[in-house]
Amino acid sequence: MRSLKLLFAALLAFVAMATIAPGAHAAEGKYVALGDSYTVAVGTRSYDNPDDACRKGPTSYTRLWAAAHPNVGFVEAACSGATTADIMNSQVGQLTPDTSLVTLQVGGNDVGFVDVLKNCILTTDDADCIAGVEAAKAAATGSLSPALSQTYAAVRAAAPSAKVIVVGYPRLYTIGGNCGILGLSDKERTALNSAADTLAEIMSARSQEAGFTFLDARPVFDPHTLCSGGSEWVTSLEWDKLNESYHPNVEGHRDGYLAALNPLMG
Repeated sequence: MRSLKLLFAALLAFVAMATIAPGAHAAEGKYVALGDSYTVAVGTRSYDNPDDACRKGPTSYTRLWAAAHPNVGFVEAACSGATTADIMNSQVGQLTPDTSLVTLQVGGNDVGFVDVLKNCILTTDDADCIAGVEAAKAAATGSLSPALSQTYAAVRAAAPSAKVIVVGYPRLYTIGGNCGILGLSDKERTALNSAADTLAEIMSARSQEAGFTFLDARPVFDPHTLCSGGSEWVTSLEWDKLNESYHPNVEGHRDGYLAALNPLMG
């Protein structure tokens, strides 16, 4: 009789362990990716659904990290075109108190950087391009900076225990590189790079104030920018598909962002 009781107790213990085991995976945390077109698959030409405006795909840095950590829950809230207002209104709601990891990449759309790029591409006047860049930089200082503070505060309130990594944008060009005389002038390229510098400075400062980690993408991408003469991690101008242009390509997501984020994300 004693042997039967011991056997029954052992079976109960086994069932309890089997019941708890799935929860052990869930206890490894939940990762939520917030952001804009740089966060999803724009620039890779590989999408889950080409007709979906969010343009999510399998080779984004967020998807690659999630695939390498299958025991961590993954929520892909990011969507192409997102601004800080979109993060607040549509994406922060997908954070929960048990969220353990967040990446957040937003800001370029708030200052109209896409329109600035298009103007620089289409105009033949350096001064017109540079004026557009300076207006975007003024918007970054005047309106984006407080909007980021509000967004970061909302993220922290929704995910109070999460590690939050703010992901920056790269410079686009190597100045004096091998692009030749066609396309944008070096004055225009320098101006566009200065916009990336302004964004990085503001994002870094607001991240520090919020207690978040900031990933500066500029030193990561600088050896692989357009005109660098080496392997390029940013898509160049593509007239047949302008909305692919000036975004990280497959290598940019994998060898650039993912490689730099791995030691920060754990």
